Amino acid sequence: QVQLVESGGGLVQPGGSLRLSCAASGITFSRYGMGWYRQAPGNQRELVATITSDGRTDSADSVRGRFTISRDNAKNTVYLQMSSLSPGDTAVYYCNARFYSIHDYWGQGTQVTVSS
Repeated sequence: QVQLVESGGGLVQPGGSLRLSCAASGITFSRYGMGWYRQAPGNQRELVATITSDGRTDSADSVRGRFTISRDNAKNTVYLQMSSLSPGDTAVYYCNARFYSIHDYWGQGTQVTVSS
């Protein structure tokens, strides 16, 4: 019943921008904290950014100032605006929905490749 569907990934040149979207269904979206994570081959999954149900945001040091997380509760969608992309940002980006420690849902991921 619960679905998180990421979109917006693709190939982009260094210095470019992308906006990722995650559309949620099957949850009361406004009650959930949302987050973006990423994982490159051979690496652990790492936090990119989070946004709480009341709109407070946090982001990893590696992306702060370049990436912005936002949410639109009317559309049940969370976004990740990515700018000044570098090859180090290449990864599969995953959408996450959490209700405290009780519920934890993940999307299938979307590939972001930064290369010239």
